[in-house]
Amino acid sequence: MAMENFSIFIVEDDKWYGQILEYHLSMNPEYLVLRFNTGKDCLKALSRRPDLITLDYRLPDMTGDELYRNIKAFDPSIPVIVISAQENVSTAVDLLKAGVTDYIVKDENSKDILWRKIAGLRETGNLRREVDRLREELGHKYNFEKMIVGDSPSLRKVFSLIEKACKSNINVSVTGETGTGKELVAKAIHYNSERKKRPFVTVNMAAIPSELAESELFGHEKGAFTGAVARKTGKFEEANSGTLFLDEIGELNLTLQTKLLRALQEREITRVGGNENIRLDIRLIVATHKNLADEVEKGAFREDLYYRVMGLSIELPPLREREKDILTLARHFLAQAEKENNLQPLTFSAAAAQKLLNYAYPGNVRELKTVVELAAVMSQGSEIEPDDISFKAIRKKDLVLGEEKTLKEYTIDIIRTYLKRYDNNVVKVAEKLDIGKSTIYKMIQLGELSLPA
Repeated sequence: MAMENFSIFIVEDDKWYGQILEYHLSMNPEYLVLRFNTGKDCLKALSRRPDLITLDYRLPDMTGDELYRNIKAFDPSIPVIVISAQENVSTAVDLLKAGVTDYIVKDENSKDILWRKIAGLRETGNLRREVDRLREELGHKYNFEKMIVGDSPSLRKVFSLIEKACKSNINVSVTGETGTGKELVAKAIHYNSERKKRPFVTVNMAAIPSELAESELFGHEKGAFTGAVARKTGKFEEANSGTLFLDEIGELNLTLQTKLLRALQEREITRVGGNENIRLDIRLIVATHKNLADEVEKGAFREDLYYRVMGLSIELPPLREREKDILTLARHFLAQAEKENNLQPLTFSAAAAQKLLNYAYPGNVRELKTVVELAAVMSQGSEIEPDDISFKAIRKKDLVLGEEKTLKEYTIDIIRTYLKRYDNNVVKVAEKLDIGKSTIYKMIQLGELSLPA
């Protein structure tokens, strides 16, 4: 990590001792040292934003604690080390309680002690700046209008909702089919919010065995159960002061839903096997591919928890409804594939582009990315041709129109396909197909149509 010049103010009314400190510290060519005889002179120069101030406790115009209060009022982040001939322990304790970085008793070793402490402070400061820089860089990385590629009307609506979410602290629910980018949206919200410098913790509830889910979320104490050989910090604690992203929240069982509801209502948790109440300050974002309202109707999801977690709802459109974005996304993923695989610049032939546009993408954006990456590797020349593009390994069975059927039979097949796609949500299917929901209900009643399992 590259070091920057480190500026140090020395405030010392003893001219001889001040010169010794100045000479000693200036031996490091990367230290910029300025010396002041009074507290007022130091305060006048604070606009230069020193990286560290060392000051004598007794000055001709003010005491060390008075000068420190003024420095702290100007910029509380500036480290201050007090160097004094006073060996009064209570004075040192009071100053340390007030927030000074350190207190050094003036003697023959003090300049060497100061040298070591400055070296440590400088390293810590550089690490802090590097962390801030990386966090800032991460914020740019998750600039949602650059990260979520596309310009279709449905996506512009999503951008508008993300922007509202970034400016508030409200809980957010992200819904959409698998592969539409729900975690990407959650990260975009966190890293563009006021919590961007705090933790972002992801938990995929579908990937955790139900018997381990409570411990994973809330943590446990040593000996809480067989195998609990040490205290474990849960995801809620890890995310404290930041954002907790619960992916596939619809997979929570009812018992855990009750405990989650309590945690959100009380803003506190208790580790499994523990008694300590741990206060929470988190922003919650949840995601699911299920229709939670339908899950409530089935009794599989608590209604009170539903209203607690829904907050600002962002529904991500499937890729088949973003036809305008398909080629834009494909070119974006192609550029990534070229860079990651050291490939020559590639383009899509007109026929290849048309093949991409003709596909339904049941796996959505994630599937398109996989298809494009494979096509880039398979391509023999500077253009990707239709034969380079393969959907075979990941194609889901779609409606087949090659068979000879009546119009009514095709209609039933289409409705059945859409019912399966939208989790038997008759209202949603009627809206998508632009037909009356009574038409669907009538077909079900007459036995012409059965709801997919």
